[in-house]
Amino acid sequence: MFLSLSRASRLSRLSALALSLLLAYPALLHADDLPDLGDVSQNELSPAMEKQIGQKVMNEIRQDPSFLDDPEVTTYLNQVGGRLAAACPDPGYGFIFFAMKDPTINAFATYGGYVGVNTGLLLAAQSESELAGVLAHELSHVTQHHLARGITTSKQQSIAAMVAMGLALLAARNNPQVAGGAMAATQAAAVQSQLAYSRDYEREADRIGFQTLQKAGFDPRAMGEFFSRLAKATRVYENNAPAYLRTHPLTTERIADMENRAQNAHYKQVPDSLDFQLIRAKLRAQQGTPADAVADFSSLLKEKKFSSEAATHYGLAQAQLRARDFAGAEKEVQLLHRLKAVSPLVDNLAASLRSAQGDPAGAAALLRSAMKTYPGNPALIYAYGDALYAEGQYSTLIAFLDNQRQYRPQDYRLYGLEAKTYSAMGRHLQQHRAQAEYYALLGQTAQAIEQLQLAQQAGDGNFYELSMVDARLRELRRRQQDEMKDR
Repeated sequence: MFLSLSRASRLSRLSALALSLLLAYPALLHADDLPDLGDVSQNELSPAMEKQIGQKVMNEIRQDPSFLDDPEVTTYLNQVGGRLAAACPDPGYGFIFFAMKDPTINAFATYGGYVGVNTGLLLAAQSESELAGVLAHELSHVTQHHLARGITTSKQQSIAAMVAMGLALLAARNNPQVAGGAMAATQAAAVQSQLAYSRDYEREADRIGFQTLQKAGFDPRAMGEFFSRLAKATRVYENNAPAYLRTHPLTTERIADMENRAQNAHYKQVPDSLDFQLIRAKLRAQQGTPADAVADFSSLLKEKKFSSEAATHYGLAQAQLRARDFAGAEKEVQLLHRLKAVSPLVDNLAASLRSAQGDPAGAAALLRSAMKTYPGNPALIYAYGDALYAEGQYSTLIAFLDNQRQYRPQDYRLYGLEAKTYSAMGRHLQQHRAQAEYYALLGQTAQAIEQLQLAQQAGDGNFYELSMVDARLRELRRRQQDEMKDR
């Protein structure tokens, strides 16, 4: 059952980073010669400043070992989140959703609309509307600027201090003891007080989140049902409460309010999307050893213990792919087609099977067809690029990446694949130039500058290419100077 929530205690990279930042900059919280973030007498940061700080925090999160860099999971979360964002009070805010590989039931929002979702929450939600209910609640914390309003208790703070405190808050949501020690070491009482949202903030997020959930077309009863189940879990596992409840105080009054809202709302049965079931099956297939995962799904199918037959066959195929039982996985994919399981996840799985068996051309053909049905799907785009690379179709791949960047100019993955492709082609200036953009998009300015310096020395660029490298290098050096001023 999902309510068994024990896990080994660990000091994550995020916790360590927060500790080192806060220990390294204890004076940041009280210095008088730091950049002014503006008048925060209304306890709010400007949206632009929130975005800037959120991007810096997100760049660090991407380097955490528990960050789940799975394009299919990320794409799914952003589809659900995008549907909610369109229905929230500030639909133009610009939310970005990502996943953390963590079995605990948790989700969190940080500055600038970045919303993290633990895999434990995805597996614990018994319906897509329950997952959407938690996300709607988190979106409401963002649109109401709860984190910013709670943390900006001083009239002047530096960006570096805000980033450090933001990281400490995120670390605390996973490991309150470690982050609490970090904050005590710096006398950051304002941060310590924000380990949990206030009850007023929680009630506000409940109310606005409910409205968002309903407007987006999800089942409004799901929010109360999920939180009620978590509350019961807390009573059963009193010494090991879900991480979500440690940072989002839940009261019987809040649950009653949710249930009253649901009773007054028009009843509408909302079926789960197939992708919700497939993503959960994929995450489950990645647990344990490949053999254990195969046995798990085989048993579910044999005993007919499933809510979605197609998703269970999909999970078995994913487990068999892990176990390199390609013939078994192929049979499951064919069965999915007979069950009319239509999804980019199924198409991508079929292509992955081709690639795993040394047939990149076959994989590319399947993906080309899938992209016609699902244009712009990031997971299919990345998989198609990998197939072209494995096939040695470098010129075709470069043209494909150039085209995709017109629609996804901030996609660091595209630049990473471009750098690898130029390296295989022996075009070193272009390789280092693309690698520089990869690092720049991840906020690693020093590494980006180093790559452009290597591009200058590559010796295989023309005047025009070298001029572009020089111009970009000047831009990044100015950015580096600005970052040093912030610190």
